[in-house]
Amino acid sequence: MIMAKVVLAYSGGLDTSIIVKWLKEEYGYEVIAFAADVGQGPGELDGLEEKALATGAAKAVVLDLRREFVEEYVFPMLQSGALYEGKYMMGTAIARPVIARYMVQVALQEGADAVAHGATGKGNDQVRFELTVKALAPQLKIIAPWRIWNLRSRSDCIAYARKHGIPVPVTVEKPYSMDRNILHISYEGGVLEDPANVPFEDMFLLTCSPERAPAEGEEVEISFVRGVPVALNGVKLDSVALMEKLNELGGKHGIGRVDIVENRLVGMKSRGVYETPGGTILYYAHRELEQLTLDRESMHFKEMVAVKYAELVYYGLWYSPLRLALDAFVRETQQYVTGEVKLRLYKGNIIVLGRRSPSSLYSPDLATFEEDKLYNQKDAGGFINLFGLPLQVEGLLRNRWKGEVEEEK
Repeated sequence: MIMAKVVLAYSGGLDTSIIVKWLKEEYGYEVIAFAADVGQGPGELDGLEEKALATGAAKAVVLDLRREFVEEYVFPMLQSGALYEGKYMMGTAIARPVIARYMVQVALQEGADAVAHGATGKGNDQVRFELTVKALAPQLKIIAPWRIWNLRSRSDCIAYARKHGIPVPVTVEKPYSMDRNILHISYEGGVLEDPANVPFEDMFLLTCSPERAPAEGEEVEISFVRGVPVALNGVKLDSVALMEKLNELGGKHGIGRVDIVENRLVGMKSRGVYETPGGTILYYAHRELEQLTLDRESMHFKEMVAVKYAELVYYGLWYSPLRLALDAFVRETQQYVTGEVKLRLYKGNIIVLGRRSPSSLYSPDLATFEEDKLYNQKDAGGFINLFGLPLQVEGLLRNRWKGEVEEEK
């Protein structure tokens, strides 16, 4: 008898380890564990294949997706300027589409009937995983154990593991949960659930506190070609190496910490603390270069697009037609975003020192306070008269109406 197959998004933690056994028991599936390397950090994926097989998986697939994650997901989001609710760079949200995409690819290659994930029924990740599956392979069945099984707590999961002899090391639970990739680390839950609680300093893994950052700042220069970062301090780097180096520099100088109470897609507010050192530097530098190279109307409209783009990423709609359409607009705006931005990193701050571009729209001859031949200051009077005409007419008419009302009284 040929068993049906399911591909499980596998991390090797307690939840996904017991999900392997649960899928076999409840559905009779042959389980293929899939894990993606999106820059979780040293040691995170060591021995993952062996662990998956030891907990009952028939096969384990681990793919290095770091370069694709940075170049096809992080950099387009950077070019858009997307920030969810003005603060969150969406390190977790932007990683889910690439992970889910390859989970689907493995499922199709293996002839699987279904995919499964360990996201809870309260979070955003369940939406992001499942919308990707619906967009790319709608024929696949989606299994979300946390919305189905009777396990309701960590204690229940540990008891299930012990009952079935699943070798899950039980350690002291951290007072928060973490998610890490090459763009960021997120912390939530536990002691962080109270927005009034101050995060523990020893929680942070990527950044030092600004108070403990070096007394001397550090200058860095980032080079962009069509909105894509390509070099650091004049040295060309591949995308992964560039992100790693910027993470190191930003972390050293206490850059990239964000504490936000955000509105989850599923309808509740949640408190998240994030470290995004390299991403924060890139966003700042990219914005500075755009201010030099984009015309006013494009830049102002792009600011509105960035808000919608952020919603699409956060909501898990990466593979939607609208995101593709917005990307076309963003790419058009980036054709002249080429040049260098020099910054100083100092105790949690990013200070712009200068920027230059071969396609700069800044004209010293036009901006000067000295005499110039391009701008006739006398023209400003007529411009102001026409630009302010609606206000002038409204003011005159409203004063007339007020006068008539007063006479009636």
